[in-house]
Amino acid sequence: MSNSPEGFGYSVRKDGSVSITHHGRPAGTLRGQRAADFLEDVETADDQELMARVTGNYKHGNERTARDHPRNRNR
Repeated sequence: MSNSPEGFGYSVRKDGSVSITHHGRPAGTLRGQRAADFLEDVETADDQELMARVTGNYKHGNERTARDHPRNRNR
């Protein structure tokens, strides 16, 4: 079982914005400086990890711990 994100893709639009998809479904759109920063960073970093972080679609590693917390036990 791999903890690394997968299934992300991106495309650059004519207006300079970046559309990010996850398994073919829209996950987010970056515009302006955020889009420019993303395009710069994607050249040097792991693109899957970067897109997961930008869209917020990644696990934090504390899901099991949070489930067992006293305030969440009755949910």
